[in-house]
Amino acid sequence: MGALLGGGRLLVLAFATVISPAALVFCDISPTLTLERAFPSNHRVELGHLRARDRVRHGRILQSTGGVVDFPVEGTYNPYLVGLYFTTVQLGSPPREFYVQIDTGSDVLWVSCNSCNGCPQSSGLAIQLKFFDPSSSTSASQISCSDQRCSLGVQAADSGCSTQNNVCSYSFQYGDGSGTSGYYVSDLLHFDTIVGSSLISNSTAAVVFGCSTSQTGDLTKSDRAVDGIFGFGQQDMSVISQLHSQGVTPKVFSHCLKGDSNGGGVLVLGEIVEPGIVYTSLVPSQPHYNLNLETITVNGQVLPIASSVFSTSSNSGTIVDSGTTLAYLAEEAYDPLVSAIKATVQQYVSSSLSKGNQCFSTSSVSDIFPTVSLNFAGGASMILRPQDYLIQQNSIDGGAVWCIGFQRMQGQAITILGDLVLKDKIVVYDLAGQRIGWVNYDCSQSVNVSTTSSNGKSEFVNAGQISQSSTLQSSLYYFLPRSIAAVFFLHITLFSDYLYL
Repeated sequence: MGALLGGGRLLVLAFATVISPAALVFCDISPTLTLERAFPSNHRVELGHLRARDRVRHGRILQSTGGVVDFPVEGTYNPYLVGLYFTTVQLGSPPREFYVQIDTGSDVLWVSCNSCNGCPQSSGLAIQLKFFDPSSSTSASQISCSDQRCSLGVQAADSGCSTQNNVCSYSFQYGDGSGTSGYYVSDLLHFDTIVGSSLISNSTAAVVFGCSTSQTGDLTKSDRAVDGIFGFGQQDMSVISQLHSQGVTPKVFSHCLKGDSNGGGVLVLGEIVEPGIVYTSLVPSQPHYNLNLETITVNGQVLPIASSVFSTSSNSGTIVDSGTTLAYLAEEAYDPLVSAIKATVQQYVSSSLSKGNQCFSTSSVSDIFPTVSLNFAGGASMILRPQDYLIQQNSIDGGAVWCIGFQRMQGQAITILGDLVLKDKIVVYDLAGQRIGWVNYDCSQSVNVSTTSSNGKSEFVNAGQISQSSTLQSSLYYFLPRSIAAVFFLHITLFSDYLYL
């Protein structure tokens, strides 16, 4: 649940800045949601603290063709700024706005409801928490046990039915001991739609979401509390699946996170298209975004790692997680990678260990350190430049110290690719095609998004076109005030066995 839940529960990466004109996505039909972001004062923290946040984040587990939704993203990629990513959704009639985390590791959108036991009443994020009241919405209805949509919850959570009131209920239990329970309701989700060169407000779609009546563990803490969680997974209960089934959005989402000091980026429910994108298939029947990693090369040399190290099972495999700040390697892959990098640069830089991290004293990395390639099934390779796996930790006697950002998964065969390696890339999650693709990209540039026109033909429109309409730009800035910082939070849940990395 990220930094909102405090206590080292999860790790997220804060992009610390205020809103400025972002790379916006333009297409024929584009529902939009406003992203907001909170973060603490800028400060540097040790890698050990980042690992601790990631550790509990990885321990969290759930027991058990239309337009494009555009999320403008702001902020900087800097793992030493620790915060939380969340967005706002408008639910009900009349619509009320709720702050929710965007969570790629679960499937259900849920918000705190009135008469909730254990739900925080206030938030240290300087936001006003709200409670959804189904009786106050003219369009809300409870999901009954006989409703076929109740069965969808079985895919994403522990669902059940009360024989007394015929209400479809749910219960989520997380690996850190926290949990939430409640019942499912159906109500209107409100969003904005871009049609041609005009912004049309008040578009709606009926979605099923959870009404939380009980929260336990870190979910009860107020220091980083929000109103709920926006599940962004693959199952039928996820909002992306529901919107796709209604023809509102395609079943694909994409992001491009800027890695420079200015930050920013793009996140869309839609397919960003760019020459050079390579795709690899998702591992079938997995709850997360698992890929088949086959080999790792350093300067073109294949590392001596057994292929079985990367095989996918109930407690092993390679997962793409935009909500993890660093990157993590299966234990048997970590030492070969670090040794190969160290051997390549040892004659040029001095090295040292800093709290278990391999670090180097050097003022320049791009001309000295090798290229690392993660090679996946189907021939797709993710090329990592030095800045994609090194982090500037501190300075000694005026010289910069860079540390390898990959962390060892102690006793685990899990590899997690977080924002450290995903930044400065277009990443496309094609759920319909069951594949993920990427290409290195300057995310400060506009992006092309695939959309379907009224005559059924696929067209490609450029995100830069949106800025050419001053009327539309002013409208967007109304929904994205410059005084608010933008955020998205993509989060993955892992098995409770991973709690102790």
